Amino acid sequence: MICAAPAWANKVYVSNEKGNTVTVIDSETWEVITEFPSGNRPRGIGVSPDGALLYVCASDDDTVRVFDTETYQELYTLPSGPDPELFTMHPSGNPLYIANEDDNLVTVVDTESRTVLAEVPVGVEPEGMAISPDTKWVINTSETTNMAHFIDTSDYKIKHNILVDQRPRYATYTDDGTKLFVSSEIGGTVSVIDTSGDLPELIHKIGFEVPGVQPEWLQPVGMKVTSDGNWLFVALGPANRVAVVDAQSYEVQDYILVGQRVWQMAFTPDQAHLLTTNGNSNDITVIDVAAQKALKSIQVGQQPWGVVVAPD
Repeated sequence: MICAAPAWANKVYVSNEKGNTVTVIDSETWEVITEFPSGNRPRGIGVSPDGALLYVCASDDDTVRVFDTETYQELYTLPSGPDPELFTMHPSGNPLYIANEDDNLVTVVDTESRTVLAEVPVGVEPEGMAISPDTKWVINTSETTNMAHFIDTSDYKIKHNILVDQRPRYATYTDDGTKLFVSSEIGGTVSVIDTSGDLPELIHKIGFEVPGVQPEWLQPVGMKVTSDGNWLFVALGPANRVAVVDAQSYEVQDYILVGQRVWQMAFTPDQAHLLTTNGNSNDITVIDVAAQKALKSIQVGQQPWGVVVAPD
């Protein structure tokens, strides 16, 4: 007996910050399926673990909009707090931890009761969000305070702060939970934080250098690390490149040329492909992860910002 694939299978969702839409792409054919309205200034984007729900930070609407991944109809909204930019989700799908850029808060939202569980005061202009694989810690990066805040998920209190370089944008853990990477857009570095011990410790900073590219254009933003912990991919913003970093030695191995102003990234579930959003060329780039080469670009909406791929 052949079972039909779920409605969300093989779908890529791209939030278009200026177009106020989400573009949907088939990850098998790389063809655009549709584009639908998503609220004002969509940025952070994610899919529920079962693939049925799409969450979109509608930043200028001060809410997270929730869509059906089969019909693309809006189902309801979540009380995100003002100017939601990025969020991270508990692996179970509940709760969401949302960075409220204008209010210096991380809002914790119950996705089932649709209520606010907590508001955590953090540094100025919170953006990056990550949850540790053991779910004990939520990380927030504050762009102006230049810190990574470690929030204890048991009581929503900040227990540790790590100073990083200027304007930290994104944070991501290795799958084994022993390392945390934090990108600093203006500082031009990625901080490596050892999280294997009782206290987090900054152990290294990764720098970038591309011949012919001005140093101030090398602005690390979105990042993704492979599940085996071997490779870290770093979007370098207006440098129009993705850095390929050996995640063990922290040496940069290569730079992949992509579209203009590369911002956020997402793996396909099998990690065969890495997708980048390129805000100024209004497209996404498809990268072959094993070959570490760009395969093609796909036109999407106006100023793509976030990207997520539905689970298998």
